[in-house]
Amino acid sequence: MRICRYTSSGREAIGVVIDDRVVHIDGATAIVPILEAGPERWRVLQQQYEDREGTPLADVELLAPIPRPPKFLAIGFNSKDHVDEALNAPATPEMMELRCSYEHLQKAFPAPRFPAVFNKQTNSVAGPRGPIWIPRDSEKVDYEGEAALVIGRRIRRADEGEAAAAIAGWTVTNDVTVRDWQWNTPQTWLGKSFDTHGPTGPWIVTVDDFDLEEAVIRTWVNDELRQDGRLAEQTLSPAQIVAAVSQVCTLEPGDLIATGTPAGIGAPFGRYLVPGDRVRVSVSGIGEIENTVIAEPKQT
Repeated sequence: MRICRYTSSGREAIGVVIDDRVVHIDGATAIVPILEAGPERWRVLQQQYEDREGTPLADVELLAPIPRPPKFLAIGFNSKDHVDEALNAPATPEMMELRCSYEHLQKAFPAPRFPAVFNKQTNSVAGPRGPIWIPRDSEKVDYEGEAALVIGRRIRRADEGEAAAAIAGWTVTNDVTVRDWQWNTPQTWLGKSFDTHGPTGPWIVTVDDFDLEEAVIRTWVNDELRQDGRLAEQTLSPAQIVAAVSQVCTLEPGDLIATGTPAGIGAPFGRYLVPGDRVRVSVSGIGEIENTVIAEPKQT
């Protein structure tokens, strides 16, 4: 089932996406309670609304499915080809400095015991068609197309089986990154958390309707394909990620975890985003988001 948050005629609503239309779910005010209800409820809702007329998707504005998730976490270095491109990037002064930093990390942690996890502040969440801002503080804004899992039940210290059962759905995200703010401090979240730098959507696909083994992540910038990778080929599986994180903190319904980006980011080649660019991220089996890049507007 595909569940979306949208506006139509100026009113916000929650709906089921059926083919090319969205059908309002009576009485629903948020997506998280639906995710918590579980697969039986999802099937009932799908059957209940699939024959209703609804509103054409072209006539609604899709919003971020979960506008303020309790936590917005992300996994770094979860794709071998992404790590390799950082280590083998062209020998520009900037990339040589970065490569040196990675080599120090590799020497310090030759066999890391835990996944590389960072958080994106929830203010970074943006809609599937909203703008991505180039902040006044930097011109080194990069894209990272990813699939994000959505937690559907409260868990703590889960094993992998319990962790897999806690994943309620999936959505598309772009882990937009301000590279100099990321690289010039050991605190990764600074470069990951600028406003508008976490577009998500276009909806959430429940886990019972998503084939992880077939999912492909692709990113285009101005219709040029930049990233193309399979979700199933990531180093850590979704269950391993959720199980590991749950040892540290309680995971709650509505938490988002972006599971990692494939190779093809802009930084190794200095191909940073500029105003006017269009960034499209697609995950097969879910859908796609497309965001136009603009200069950060002046504050009023």
